[in-house]
Amino acid sequence: MKIERIEAIPYSIPYTKPLKFASGQVTEADHVLLRVHTDEGIVGTADTPPRPYTYGETQDSIVAVVNKIFAPAVIGLDPLDREKIHQALGRTIHNQTAKGGLDIALWDIIGQAAGMPVSQLLGGYTDSMQVSHMLGFQPAQKLLEEALQFRSDYGINTFKLKVGRRPLSLDIEACHVLREGLGEDADIYLDANRGWTANEALEVLRRTEGLGLSLLEEPCDAKEAMSRRRLVDKSPIPIVGDESVPTAGDVSRELLSGGCNAICIKTARSGFTEATQILGLCTGLGVDVTMGNQIDTQVGTIATVTFGAAHEASSRRAGELSNFLDMSDDLLAEPIVIKDGSISVRQMPGVGAAIDEAKLAHYRQDNK
Repeated sequence: MKIERIEAIPYSIPYTKPLKFASGQVTEADHVLLRVHTDEGIVGTADTPPRPYTYGETQDSIVAVVNKIFAPAVIGLDPLDREKIHQALGRTIHNQTAKGGLDIALWDIIGQAAGMPVSQLLGGYTDSMQVSHMLGFQPAQKLLEEALQFRSDYGINTFKLKVGRRPLSLDIEACHVLREGLGEDADIYLDANRGWTANEALEVLRRTEGLGLSLLEEPCDAKEAMSRRRLVDKSPIPIVGDESVPTAGDVSRELLSGGCNAICIKTARSGFTEATQILGLCTGLGVDVTMGNQIDTQVGTIATVTFGAAHEASSRRAGELSNFLDMSDDLLAEPIVIKDGSISVRQMPGVGAAIDEAKLAHYRQDNK
């Protein structure tokens, strides 16, 4: 079996409301759908979400690097020769979601060829993942109303609160209102998207002591090396690396330097292969992981469930799997169902991200 051609299809689907956080906001899913075609008719599929304000990739840059650099380098290779393919992709620095998407598409091909779900090939630990819902910048009472609605409608009881605002009192108030309104059994954790300094993060932790917050993700920029170490030393809860740890090498640097003591894995930027390497580093060092969300579509969410459910360590905590609910539409032919706060692994060969071709034709941007 050989890779015959690769499609990089730009498309855009509006969100029902702007999603706001410390490093920016999104109003549309301006993503790129990747399709890797083989000479045996098997097609691997993955979604790539550009985040220019976080990683520097744009929709146009993903299309360009796939069409002009990656496709010529890997066409003609066997999809099973992943090490050869990764060596070819690795000659180009950065472009993490383009590389991650191609890796997921390759695994999709491998699963289909083997007649097995990719989650089983990767480890097969469990058949579902619990869902965490992200709460964006809103007044505290609105955040609580949204959380209660998602608990009622979907059975979700884990909430990631986007913080990083100034004045700090806005986020501190939100923490208190959510805990009081959701009760002690809800898991609430914070993500500042580098919006604070390390000292501001320490102040927030001081003023939210006793609320039972479980994690604080990426409170400040990785360039604050000394302050980050002090924050990790003094924090009563794990400090999670996210934007600072897109690769396995970055994970090693931040963990060994003391810049964080937990890691967020996002399959959109690491694919399944590097995500496995990152997970191995974390389990070997006894470091907790979370399965994060790149503001994914349903196609991307299915990929996260596929990897997260495959391993015991990555399925311990609820994964960030509900952002697609804020989209006005999606490309997945068989929509995701959240039942009793969880999403099931697709029990079919590959990843299970079959595309609705009529929707793709409607939303794609390269034929207008």
